[in-house]
Amino acid sequence: QDIDNVGRKYHLKLVLEDIVEKDCDTVNCTAEILYHLGNTHAAPDVHFEIEGELKSTDDQDNTFYNRMKSLKKELEAQNIPDSRGHVPAELEPLRRLAQAAAGYVVWQNSTENTRYELAQVQRVSQAKRSDDYLEFDYMVLLHEFVSQEIIPWQMTVLWHPQHGVKVTQNSRQPQHAEH
Repeated sequence: QDIDNVGRKYHLKLVLEDIVEKDCDTVNCTAEILYHLGNTHAAPDVHFEIEGELKSTDDQDNTFYNRMKSLKKELEAQNIPDSRGHVPAELEPLRRLAQAAAGYVVWQNSTENTRYELAQVQRVSQAKRSDDYLEFDYMVLLHEFVSQEIIPWQMTVLWHPQHGVKVTQNSRQPQHAEH
């Protein structure tokens, strides 16, 4: 739908599926997305409604949180998934956290003519903190499907199971950034 002097609005109907437990019930979702005219630096406005309940991940979140908090040394990992597409089970929560954080980055940087998807966590390192949050510095590769470009992107992510994910810093990196 074209809105004069404002932008273009899309009305979507989606089915949400649990990425962990594929045999779970699906949940319907409707969304309206407004891309603003002329301002490619403005994130699209997104309004959505979920029909039903999403499955709680509290137990898994708390297990991951407690494991990360109990490490003697801050975690570091790279190439998630590896060149064969394999993700070790103990690194799966780090990949999911990267997916959630990359979702924010994608939303903030999307236009009608882009389609980003997280391709790989190139590296992630946990930062030491004195509060209850976990902090991770990610270097991810985003695949932009329209141009077929693979874009390195840095993200600093805070996470706490009761407060969710917050991307505190993110920036597109040069194509030949140090890995």
